[in-house]
Amino acid sequence: MTRLAPLVPPYSPEVAEELARMMPPGVPPIALFRTVAHNPRVLSRWRGGALLDKGSIPLRAREIVILRTTARLGAEYEWGVHVAFFAAKAGLGDAECRATVHGGPDAWTGAEAVLVRIVDALVDDATLGDALWAEAAGHFSPAQLVEILSLVGFYHLVSFVANAAGVAREPGAPGFPAAA
Repeated sequence: MTRLAPLVPPYSPEVAEELARMMPPGVPPIALFRTVAHNPRVLSRWRGGALLDKGSIPLRAREIVILRTTARLGAEYEWGVHVAFFAAKAGLGDAECRATVHGGPDAWTGAEAVLVRIVDALVDDATLGDALWAEAAGHFSPAQLVEILSLVGFYHLVSFVANAAGVAREPGAPGFPAAA
């Protein structure tokens, strides 16, 4: 149930400009951005902190982190948006997307299994144990580790807002898959 209705046009000039910066040309702003737009200052900070640009980790790793984080936090809205917009570009198939919701680290191999373990540890304990940190440092550079930790933190925030505000799923975006 929607608790905080997304803004609808016409937007104030400030909000219209910010929303236009956040979306690809010709794509209308998603409901989450229009919900956060109730506070234009916060919306502008989200744009600056979204980490959806070309970063230090590959797109596939970024999306595994985001999908796992949003799945673990029950943020079906944001999980569905990322599946719809980024999963195919990141080379993630249906089984892999399902594994972000229902699989454990054993559903993945190598560095990808470590990513899932990092997300799970941060969601469960808000830190990484020494053994997991050492394993992660064996796969990722310091810059990549900072980005991974920041992605989990940012999508924790996104999940809280989407869940608490009751943002309705985007048209065409999938919901969580049923357990096998």
